[in-house]
Amino acid sequence: MENKLSRYRDEINRIDDEIVRLFQERMEVAGGIAAYKKENGLPVLDAKREREKLADVQAKSEEKFASYTGALYSLLFELSRSYQEKMLDKENALHKTITEAISENTNKEFPQSAMIACQGVDGAYSQIACDRLFSNAGIMYFDTFDKVFSAIEKGLCRYGVLPIENSTAGSVNKVYDLMLEHNFYITKSVRIKVDHTLLVKEGVDLSGVKEIFSHEQALRQCEGFLATLGPDVKVTTVENTALAAKMVAESDRRDVAALSSRYCAQHYGLKVLCEAAQDSGNNYTRFICISKNLEIYPGADKTSIMMILPHKPGALYKVLARLYTIGINLIKLESRPMPSRNFEFMFYFDLETSVYSEAFIQLICELDKISEEFRYLGSYSEMI
Repeated sequence: MENKLSRYRDEINRIDDEIVRLFQERMEVAGGIAAYKKENGLPVLDAKREREKLADVQAKSEEKFASYTGALYSLLFELSRSYQEKMLDKENALHKTITEAISENTNKEFPQSAMIACQGVDGAYSQIACDRLFSNAGIMYFDTFDKVFSAIEKGLCRYGVLPIENSTAGSVNKVYDLMLEHNFYITKSVRIKVDHTLLVKEGVDLSGVKEIFSHEQALRQCEGFLATLGPDVKVTTVENTALAAKMVAESDRRDVAALSSRYCAQHYGLKVLCEAAQDSGNNYTRFICISKNLEIYPGADKTSIMMILPHKPGALYKVLARLYTIGINLIKLESRPMPSRNFEFMFYFDLETSVYSEAFIQLICELDKISEEFRYLGSYSEMI
């Protein structure tokens, strides 16, 4: 039995050796095509030729292998285009802008003092994130995420700090949607450990609580705890966890509580009634620091981009195949429908790659060729 398996493996090895030889031969020919296209000003992508070639190889394949053959050649096309584009070595405007930001337009150290825009009121988790990012930040508070973006665009604040995702409740969809509307760059990110506490006025116990205020994300993170309180306790969504604490502190009622941070208990003179009310002890929120201008600081090893892809089979696959081909690790992928375009989606990517790597340079030079539209959101490091 073992001898039969060994014979199969020997046969596979023989075939693989031939595949490698033929693959390299194919890539050398693709390189010749790239040189011809460069000399004659032709684009790398010939969509008509690819469709015809894909149909041809699938027609030549046995029916049971046709779909596998199609997948194989789709990847081969991506590898070929990537190799050709690397040979052409065209520096686009974005690559030039990034290079200038790294070498000329950005200080070597992330600033420790600046005016920052945050959503909420004093005591919000965004403020806690600010304190982690900056040692001496002036903070302007706004009641919506949209106004934070606008404050950056109008120059009222140099930076804005916004929540982007939570380890338990998922992405902050409103922020993703606003990314489509506003011009900004991510300069840094930070992960904050989130412990939601139930805050009340002095002398109030749990049996006396009839209504709880908090932000929708915090309420989602504490669903298990809230379920233990029974159906008679009303849950009310407000703009921010810190605002919830402020509302309880300023209310004449003694039957209200807030799911908020321990910091807010001290700041608003409230009592901690229940510690760590969130469902998961490993509860983190990731915040991004945004700027109107592109700033890239030493150590930047994450890149965020947004792409708009057509609603057709293989659109996302082609992007993922290109990332795989270049050797870039994808650490987050989020999709959001575009209200103004039927059946089309915006895809948000977080990529793990040094801003100084060859893979990063190659990606930046190819972005406009692997998507219908794209936006570069910045390269940065993350504090943990």
